[in-house]
Amino acid sequence: MRLKFIEPLMPTLVEKPPEGGDWTHEVKFDGYRSQMIIDEDGTRIYTRNGHDWTAKYRDLVREAKRLGAESAIVDGEIVVLNDKGLSDFAALRKAITRRQHDLYFVAFDLLHLNGHDLRDMALEERREILASMIEPGGRIQFSEPLPGEAQAIFHLLDKAGLEGMVSKRKDSKYRSGPSTNWLKAKCYAIDEFDLLGVEREAGKPAFALGQVLCDRRVRSARRRA
Repeated sequence: MRLKFIEPLMPTLVEKPPEGGDWTHEVKFDGYRSQMIIDEDGTRIYTRNGHDWTAKYRDLVREAKRLGAESAIVDGEIVVLNDKGLSDFAALRKAITRRQHDLYFVAFDLLHLNGHDLRDMALEERREILASMIEPGGRIQFSEPLPGEAQAIFHLLDKAGLEGMVSKRKDSKYRSGPSTNWLKAKCYAIDEFDLLGVEREAGKPAFALGQVLCDRRVRSARRRA
């Protein structure tokens, strides 16, 4: 049976991650949200909007055989890691066309396996099955849960220069579209500027002219996209 693309569950953006034992937390990677489908017709990889990008990810398609599934639908993120082990979106766009061997598929949910729809199962159970399918050292990696209190985790991710974190209700079912069962909190990208002057046009807000310093100390903050 040829499996169809499933509209992904989309997390809700929040200022702070939720606390409590009902939640599990993962790194928010800076990459392309993707869906890997395995069935009798082979392996296909779709964008979050349902576009078939299989031809762009030939190396990852070959890696899918290591999952050992007759049929599966895996939700995840395609990323490239820089020298510090952080996901690098600019490098990702180049790797798709020039350096496919740099691509990783970070798998974080399992929607279907060997003829069974798993979306009504609890998230924890789906992820436990998914983790058991993924061999270490390959280009398909499992998105590991982060131990500890949410605020402490978020602080460490921010300090490490990561994009943010995604918190998910452990007992949640998978439902397509926006959901408050998954919450994403983004870290701030911080830069310091020397203020050189202010220019104002009639009827427009003031525009500050700045000189970016080489370091990343804080005075002006912008939220990363």
